[in-house]
Amino acid sequence: MRLLFRLLTLAAVLAMSLADVAPAWALTSRIKDIASLQAGRDNQLIGYGLIVGLQGTGDGFRSSPFTEQSMRAMLQNLGISTQGGQSSAKNTAAVMVTANLPPFASPGSRIDVTVSSLGDATSLRGGTLVMTSLSGADGQIYAVAQGAVIVSGFQAQGQAATVTEGVTTAGRVPGGAIIERELPSRFKDAVNLVLQLRNPDFSTAIRIADIVNGYASARFGGPVAEAKDSQEVVIQKPRQADLTRLMADVENLIVETDTPAKVVINERTGTIVIGSDVRVSPVAVSYGTLTVQVTETPQIIQPEPFSRGRTAVQPQTDIAAEQTGGRVAIIDGPDLRTLVAGLNNIGVKPDGIIAILQGIKSAGALQAELVLQ
Repeated sequence: MRLLFRLLTLAAVLAMSLADVAPAWALTSRIKDIASLQAGRDNQLIGYGLIVGLQGTGDGFRSSPFTEQSMRAMLQNLGISTQGGQSSAKNTAAVMVTANLPPFASPGSRIDVTVSSLGDATSLRGGTLVMTSLSGADGQIYAVAQGAVIVSGFQAQGQAATVTEGVTTAGRVPGGAIIERELPSRFKDAVNLVLQLRNPDFSTAIRIADIVNGYASARFGGPVAEAKDSQEVVIQKPRQADLTRLMADVENLIVETDTPAKVVINERTGTIVIGSDVRVSPVAVSYGTLTVQVTETPQIIQPEPFSRGRTAVQPQTDIAAEQTGGRVAIIDGPDLRTLVAGLNNIGVKPDGIIAILQGIKSAGALQAELVLQ
């Protein structure tokens, strides 16, 4: 009994020690959230069509002759003679129609399409997309689109001013395309499952393979997964398994994810994103700015009464220079909270923090990848 008590106590102490060693910031995710099925990718479709019913905001036939040619060809296919003079109505616009064909889509289902103007149309609001065939990269027609176009932007114009909100030359047709042909490959015809990581990482790929092999060993009696590289994990189908059920079980397994240390900077918007694994070696930073303000205040000089002098303008310039900052701060970032606190203590704006991070990286003290956007 004493020996059993000692073993249980030792096991509890060991479990507490391992819990202390495990990083508190480790994150877990489902496999379906960090990886996608290679056979389940989208396919892009494209087509050329016409939008009719516009209120004088369509293409001009002089500047966009292809719109008139397309309209005449469409009317001829409908059995309508197009002989006669040129129309000047601007109620038609030529557009490019794009869509994404989702994986495992079956004929008869609907998908959304996006339309974008090709000519000099000013707005697609109120228009209707005429039947347009959508083709894939292989030239085959997979869907047919038609329907009313929804435009989020608007435009109001007067004789002396114009107001535009958003984009009026592009819009969407929700559920406007009907799938007419299914993809040649079938899911259950595959002999394996290939998972592609959305954020390639060797550590995460190895962990996915280990978790799947642990599940397969308990369920099928042996390992089935192998990490090919930092992005792909191949899972062989067991003979007695159903591929759909296997994918449903695998995608819900929990995996501890890992990401490299990165600092992402967008200088245009002043956005700074610092990863949790970013570290900074002890470094001294001094930041200061010099502001020079130039003010022009010209003075009007009038001549004396009853004199023959003329009114003159005397220029007067005031220049003021002001230097702020200049404090020296020591930044040591063993974790994310300490790093952010050290940057905030300097008292600079985001553009200054961007310059500081670039300088720290040049000095070799930033232990992370610096990504500039």
